[in-house]
Amino acid sequence: MCGLPRCPVMERFHASVRVKTTDSYMGGAPSVFVGTYGYPKMAGGPLLIGENDNPEVWVEKAYSIDDIVSVRSRTIRGNTAAASRGPDAMQEIALSAVPLDVEVTFTRPVAFDLRFDGTIAPVGLSGNMRKIDVLDNAKTPRPVEKAVGDTDLKAADAVWDLYRDGVGVHQVSQLLSAGLLGRQRKVVPTRWSITAVDDMLGKAGKAAVSRNTALDEFLVFTATLHGNTIVCILTPGDFRYEMIEHWQAGSMWGGATGAIMRDGESRKGKSGYSPIAGAYYSARLAVLDYLRTTERSARAIVIRSIADSYWAPLGTWVIREAARQAMNQPPVSFEDLAGAQGYATAILGTDTWTHHSTLLRDIATQKNLFDFF
Repeated sequence: MCGLPRCPVMERFHASVRVKTTDSYMGGAPSVFVGTYGYPKMAGGPLLIGENDNPEVWVEKAYSIDDIVSVRSRTIRGNTAAASRGPDAMQEIALSAVPLDVEVTFTRPVAFDLRFDGTIAPVGLSGNMRKIDVLDNAKTPRPVEKAVGDTDLKAADAVWDLYRDGVGVHQVSQLLSAGLLGRQRKVVPTRWSITAVDDMLGKAGKAAVSRNTALDEFLVFTATLHGNTIVCILTPGDFRYEMIEHWQAGSMWGGATGAIMRDGESRKGKSGYSPIAGAYYSARLAVLDYLRTTERSARAIVIRSIADSYWAPLGTWVIREAARQAMNQPPVSFEDLAGAQGYATAILGTDTWTHHSTLLRDIATQKNLFDFF
């Protein structure tokens, strides 16, 4: 009835038939989850599944949307509101670089509640824990030990240090969510920690890129992941950023005619929270990582085009990983903006994005020093 090639409501029903409820669990706890309901008195706890739930691993293993939904529909979210050792166990799990084995008993059989969300990955089952015992010792990387042990280090600085030391975004957001970073430490809802980490890393990345030499050509990068096509245009200049999100007609939030929105920032920074939500910050991080690595600065226009094959929102990690794949591909180089714009339009199959881009018009009309010779 919704017109999508795959119906999220029906997929939720089919997933509920496949999973079995239980009042106990023994196995891996790869990560933690803190909800937003009841803030600041939120319920949170471990995610219980005998598989790796790091999105970067899903990408490496080429998981399909079906594969991810299958894994997450079997994942149990344990709530620690009334559990003995709950908060301590949650922090141990967040500290470990590998999943810890745990033994859990619930107050009643876990309930099925699979929901799809644009920011966080779906979770199929949930229940209040009566008791949790951690059966392993956390294997904590040295950079994590250092950041967690430094109670004078600001959260933003700790996040940046961890990232530069090779700790992945997934674990960094886990540490922040579990209340293990910063001077005034507190548990943070997972939804907020994901975007906060992307934003902190983006701000630090911008500061690093501001000292780089400007790009001297026009580059176009592209990749597609789970029906999300990312096209990034880099042009010479100091760092500025714009993202255009286009839900194609017939896609989940595209309706009959499609839907489009934009947001951007100047070199002075971002004002307020983006209407594009977490996707804005995830894609920006991938672009800044490329510019830091190549020691260049540039103006970036990122277009995200979402097809109807993306039938289930899986979280902002999809946009981050799609943008990373794009920025890791060899770019196509052009001598002028018109060439880059035309190539991007050919990839996207429409020039609709050009009518919404403020940065594109600014780049096209801006004068530089050579125009006066």
